[in-house]
Amino acid sequence: MTNRIYEIYGSDAHEMTRALMEAANIRDHIPGKARIALKPNLILAADPDNGATTHAGLLSGCIEYLQEAGFRDISVIESSWYGERTERSLKACGYEKVLKKYGVPFFDLKKDETRRIDTPFRPMDICSRALDADFLIDLPVLKGHCQTAMTCALKNLKGCIPDHEKRQFHSDGLIEPIAALAAVLKPDLIIVDSICGDLYFEEGGNPVHTNRMFLGTDPVQVDVYGCQLMGLDKEDVPYIRLAEEWGAGRSELGDRDIVRLNEPAFAREYPGASGLVKKLTRNVHADSACSPCYASLARALYMAQRDGLQIRDRISIGQGYQGKTVKGLGVGKCCRGADKCVMGCPPTASDIFEMLR
Repeated sequence: MTNRIYEIYGSDAHEMTRALMEAANIRDHIPGKARIALKPNLILAADPDNGATTHAGLLSGCIEYLQEAGFRDISVIESSWYGERTERSLKACGYEKVLKKYGVPFFDLKKDETRRIDTPFRPMDICSRALDADFLIDLPVLKGHCQTAMTCALKNLKGCIPDHEKRQFHSDGLIEPIAALAAVLKPDLIIVDSICGDLYFEEGGNPVHTNRMFLGTDPVQVDVYGCQLMGLDKEDVPYIRLAEEWGAGRSELGDRDIVRLNEPAFAREYPGASGLVKKLTRNVHADSACSPCYASLARALYMAQRDGLQIRDRISIGQGYQGKTVKGLGVGKCCRGADKCVMGCPPTASDIFEMLR
């Protein structure tokens, strides 16, 4: 498969997943009779709309596509973070119904055998079911992280190690072990849940709705794109550079590498802010704002707050401002009539932050 990233907007995770896999023609890149393992993010027992865990629609869409393509040896593998029981997360995220409907087994990697594998950093214990998969599909959530700034394809592999390794990862500072694990456990396919990832915390609580998903085959490239979407430089997430140096993938990413299946307008209107996001957007006047555009603004305002900037100007955003003269700042091409506007559909968080600064 070529290292392209396929992107789609919408509100139906199941159908969006199928559309991404169809566009990338995934069935032709999986070996016949392959043992296929799906690795979602079930970090804790929380509703995916809280911004921390993979939506069940990604799981069902992926399984349905694979079964219709003739693949039968499909399983779901995962382990929640240390201190959480994986079966609680499985139920909270709605996976039990999906697994029952499609007759697919789930394996709790907390109970799996492990093998000691040499990595560029140090030997690691890695769960056997992840190592033995012929085709590993990584289903991460794009979200913030209080220690590593962002978590996506590379860090999601951490669920493929036993709890004692998870503790050791944190003792080692996360950066080197995350990169080293990716160097020896490379996913064959990544489908990213960027529907409503949390702004800052891995465990959720401050979801920012983009109603976006994207698919790629290189976890380093996918994480670089995730950084762009969140308004980060790849240098802000140090394990990306190190993972590339250790052979986990390549960070090169150009505009031609992004294949957009539809436009942001296919995402539903922003559902309303809560928690930290509500505080960040107190000066924002939204009128029919698309989720991706509003999410970029929320992230830019978070970056501004982090840097100590006081934003007191009125900020307008949304399709309701098309063709209108708007006082203050405008976000997105719909607000081109503002005194000052950052263009784009959607604009990036970085571009909005530059305007605010």
